[in-house]
Amino acid sequence: MRERMLAGDLYVADDPVLTRENRRAMGLMEAFNRTPASTPEERRRLLTELLGAYGEGSEIRPPLYCDYGFQTRVGARTFANFGLVLLDVGPVTIGDDVQIGPNVQLLTATHPLSPRLRREKWESARPIDIGDNVWLGGGVIVCPGVTIGHNTIVGAGSVVTRDLPPDVLAVGSPARPVRTLED
Repeated sequence: MRERMLAGDLYVADDPVLTRENRRAMGLMEAFNRTPASTPEERRRLLTELLGAYGEGSEIRPPLYCDYGFQTRVGARTFANFGLVLLDVGPVTIGDDVQIGPNVQLLTATHPLSPRLRREKWESARPIDIGDNVWLGGGVIVCPGVTIGHNTIVGAGSVVTRDLPPDVLAVGSPARPVRTLED
């Protein structure tokens, strides 16, 4: 099942290998979420062990929640405020110099429309790609399969259901570009 999940195909999440990998992530998250702010080296060590990549100079404030961790890559100098949720069934790539507000959700998991397949516990995932220098305001939700271009700002509370180009301010549910950003 792991191969199916990694390929973005339908899979069942209670596969023994996936269950073991999820439990590993849960243990690392629990340790990270209770680590005191006075031990930034220990926080970095835990995130480096949990995540697929964790860039130099990046900071994620607890609590952090994810499914597997190894599917998430965080670039350099990225900051994520409290309450980041990474449903990283599929790959989540977060670029360099990204700012993530509190309670942001990056959701790669998706489920079939067929009631029968949902009852049988099938699911799949589509990757999320956040470009360099993106700012996601508090409470933003990014849905499966979305790419957000470099330098884009997504306003607080927005729900991103489709790709956003670089260099725009996008707001709303669903999020739509409302203006171009210039340096």
